[in-house]
Amino acid sequence: MTSVLQTGSRTAGFIEKASPRIKARVAGSFYAVTVLTSLYAYFPARGTHLGHAAGLIAGAAYLVVALLLYELFKPVSRSLSSLAALFSVVGVARTVDSIFFFGFYCILLGFLIYRSTFIPRALGVLMALAGLGLLVNNLSNLLPSGMTNIVSTIGFSLDGIGEILFTLWLLVIGVNVQKWEAEATHIGGGPPKTVS
Repeated sequence: MTSVLQTGSRTAGFIEKASPRIKARVAGSFYAVTVLTSLYAYFPARGTHLGHAAGLIAGAAYLVVALLLYELFKPVSRSLSSLAALFSVVGVARTVDSIFFFGFYCILLGFLIYRSTFIPRALGVLMALAGLGLLVNNLSNLLPSGMTNIVSTIGFSLDGIGEILFTLWLLVIGVNVQKWEAEATHIGGGPPKTVS
């Protein structure tokens, strides 16, 4: 048990010291795993054992994403980044209402992206729309049956566009490290020591 705790402590230390570019790329990689396994779990494998396993993998991968994005957006607003991470964790933990909580998470993350200087604001708007799409999709069950499919399709489309573009941005471009360090310096009193 002690060795597990020591390994966890070393991992947490590495995450804190990793450069923002590495955090962004690793978050993008785990986000891609989340998207792919979620799509598999919800569409071709829905209701099967493989679908359930894929859903668990998606949830575990997304917890890594939440941690890394918390670290990445902490210089923008520690409290909002914490709240976004909390919604994300609650969303993963809850199975029935997870999309509802995840929608709020995407809206908060969109706001953090929009307020940051190191990722384009347009991606923040798209992530906020993704969150709105998830909320709309979740609430579409309250509509008359003829409208449910239309509203659900619109909601999932908004979500898909925002999350896929943000994931690709993290994977391909990452963050503007100089701007990230400037925000971290402004908030924290000095640039953090990072590992490239």
